[in-house]
Amino acid sequence: MKTARTIGMIVLTVIVCSLMAACSSDDDEENGLNGNRIKPIQINGVKFNMVKVQGGTFQMGATPTEIPGYITKDYDFSDARPVHDVTLSDYYIGETEVTQELWQAVMGSNPSRFTGSSLLPVETVSWNDCQEFINKLNAITGKHFRLPTEAEWEFAARGGNLSQGFGFSGSNKSREVAWYDGCNSQFEKTIEVGTKVPNELGLYDMSGNVGEWCQDWYGKYSSNAQKNPTGPSSGVERVCRGGDWYIDWVVCLVYFRWVRLSPTSANSRVGLRLAL
Repeated sequence: MKTARTIGMIVLTVIVCSLMAACSSDDDEENGLNGNRIKPIQINGVKFNMVKVQGGTFQMGATPTEIPGYITKDYDFSDARPVHDVTLSDYYIGETEVTQELWQAVMGSNPSRFTGSSLLPVETVSWNDCQEFINKLNAITGKHFRLPTEAEWEFAARGGNLSQGFGFSGSNKSREVAWYDGCNSQFEKTIEVGTKVPNELGLYDMSGNVGEWCQDWYGKYSSNAQKNPTGPSSGVERVCRGGDWYIDWVVCLVYFRWVRLSPTSANSRVGLRLAL
């Protein structure tokens, strides 16, 4: 009899644990969590993916060993120094740059200079325009999308904790991962997202195609170790990263601080990538 009761308790425990696991799985599914990705989000028929970036510590900036010696005379890398340790918590980042079809689905219009495919990255959007887009996207989805911080952007471009130390996002060969002048000069325009090799995290076009707005005000680097840095508390210009279809390959390096612009500036070389 005692043995029967023991077996019964074991069976009951297994059933309860199974039910709890099922409920937890259902909750995760309801919240949109699926391993390292949020399940595809759909807005007016347009789907997009967010990829989880596990938190970690990395060296942010351009170390001497990362910069090819033959380009040091023509380019100033002082803006990407001093190299400093940055520790980040987990976050999600867009698998691709925001496309024209997603922008259209949220905003009802398309400001881009280059059109012809809904999968081209949206461009000619200012930092302020991006904030309006994100606010509307959050109202539709009930989530808390934002632009990535500059540190989050660089960590993701480097491949996060899976980084293999590539100079470009996913390769040491720029043409494998990036659209830039000289690589796509015959087009002289943006290219559909996701058409080249992704980086270690499965992210596309973090080198080239369009530059990407970051959340931060521009500021000089500090040598101090930082945790989840967000840049200066105020400023005149916002940070853009990643290089673009018009610029040469050097600016597509993951540590290169591509350009800084007024938050009201908009041109066909700049788009955005979402973070969460």
